[in-house]
Amino acid sequence: MSSPRRVGLLFGSFNPIHVGHLILANHLATRTDLEAVWLVVSPQSPFKVGEELLPEQARLQLVQLAIVGNERLRVLDIEFRLPKPSYTIDTLDELRRQYPGTEFVLLMGGDNLPGLPRWKSADRLLTEFEVYVYPRPGYALPEPLPAKVRVVEAPLLDISATFIRTSIRAGQSIRYLVPEAVEREIEAQGYWRGNQTK
Repeated sequence: MSSPRRVGLLFGSFNPIHVGHLILANHLATRTDLEAVWLVVSPQSPFKVGEELLPEQARLQLVQLAIVGNERLRVLDIEFRLPKPSYTIDTLDELRRQYPGTEFVLLMGGDNLPGLPRWKSADRLLTEFEVYVYPRPGYALPEPLPAKVRVVEAPLLDISATFIRTSIRAGQSIRYLVPEAVEREIEAQGYWRGNQTK
């Protein structure tokens, strides 16, 4: 199968993936010039060291369950095989090596853009790659925007993985917050019940 020419990359711990992630990814894959969106499951974010995470294979499986049947979405575990903690520029370099015919676009929320200068090799990120930024309520975008940064409107749901984990621990329903297949797997495995992370 030939690789799509122009692909958006949505990075995240997906702990767990929820409908907010999926609506955003599908919107960007079908209503912009992107041919697909790849969800990159991060094993450990440099900015979330110590945060409670399900094992990486468990989070990967939940994403796989969530996107079944959507040909425009794909999940990647590339960062599982890269040095930890994961840095976006290193992942992008490896993806360009593996998929030389593909143009990659970094996708991020407006809440992350102000912190981008602190990222490893931020100057390279902003000169070698396009960045599509979706606005987040309560976060003003810096002006002027860097040349390769483009603002794209997208529907945003005020749902967080933290809220979902808290709900599970409290024995509250997460129906409609995650796809049914994800809800069933979380229930079957007992994730986040009794403060269990495995």
